[in-house]
Amino acid sequence: MARDYYAILGIRRDASADEVKKAYRRLARELHPDVNPDPETQERFKEITQAYEVLSDPKKREMYDLGGDPFATAAGAGAGFGAGFPFGDIMDAFFGTGGSRGPRSRARRGRNATLRVDLELAETAFGTTRELTVDTAVVCPTCTGAGTAAGTHPDTCDMCNGRGEVQQVTRSFLGQVMTSRPCPQCGGYGSVIRTPCPECSGDGRVRTRRTIKVRIPAGVENGTHIQLAGEGEIGPGGGPAGDLFLEIVERPHPLFERQGDDLHCTVQIPMTAAALGTVVTVETLDGPEEIDIRPGSQSGQVIPMYGRGVKHLNESGRGDLMIHINVETPNKLDEEQEALLRKLALLRGEERPPGKFAPGQQGLFSRLRDAFNTR
Repeated sequence: MARDYYAILGIRRDASADEVKKAYRRLARELHPDVNPDPETQERFKEITQAYEVLSDPKKREMYDLGGDPFATAAGAGAGFGAGFPFGDIMDAFFGTGGSRGPRSRARRGRNATLRVDLELAETAFGTTRELTVDTAVVCPTCTGAGTAAGTHPDTCDMCNGRGEVQQVTRSFLGQVMTSRPCPQCGGYGSVIRTPCPECSGDGRVRTRRTIKVRIPAGVENGTHIQLAGEGEIGPGGGPAGDLFLEIVERPHPLFERQGDDLHCTVQIPMTAAALGTVVTVETLDGPEEIDIRPGSQSGQVIPMYGRGVKHLNESGRGDLMIHINVETPNKLDEEQEALLRKLALLRGEERPPGKFAPGQQGLFSRLRDAFNTR
């Protein structure tokens, strides 16, 4: 023979049938016309196909090793796309569809589940422990996941003989094409449950309600998801459980607004206290505490209380509590109060104070002028 089929596939002369198949599939992925349309590559693809057709057939390989013509009894087969063309091996090289996959297991992983957990601000800030009731699927206590009634076992499927799939050979312009599909009788399992468990109806699991204790770490916030591995539903056939995800929902607080790990609140103080200064008791997550209001404090001023916010998630330390000052102006005065304020205004020269705009602000006419000028 002029051609060395072993050299074409790059294998030894004593290579096993499995080594022949692996070598061909590797080369087919590189040289297939759909991947590499170059004419020289197409000729190379025909060569490896012809070599594989000979070396994968024990009778043709024996005749080839003895120096005979392996195609003497198969006129016209050659390297073309005839009846012997290894279409299934090419499909397997590209898609992994060739050969028998075998029956699939009845045990499959269970689904994940999500549970909403409503928490107060103090619970999200410092962490807590909760007992949660979960409606989920657990292993059937009667059949322990097998799905069969007591004293029975699954029977081998008589349609696929336990392979889990059936094969069909059809002829096309490419030659004989073998396709495989899951067995319609056993669903691809290779066995049939003739007498299912009366409690789970063959599913291997039942639904029930159970209680689990979970620890909520400090620092979680609204929308945080906590994954509890293996706490979800048991899979069909007694398969492994999925995961349970806790979705944190933080209830609004009547005093504090949370921004990240910082807390914000507003403290109302009288005009006189803002002018003279005072001490105010404020609420914190750690209990009541006193803060100093300095003389001359203004509305909008912020007094920070460091380390009085929410604990950092998975880190040490805490955020801050930001106290926003709001100065209240009295809207009702008696005669004595009004007289005292008028005397104070006289002493400060503020009986008819000139209007002043703060930096960056404009009067009405300035804003109107600028609006017209920009048109």
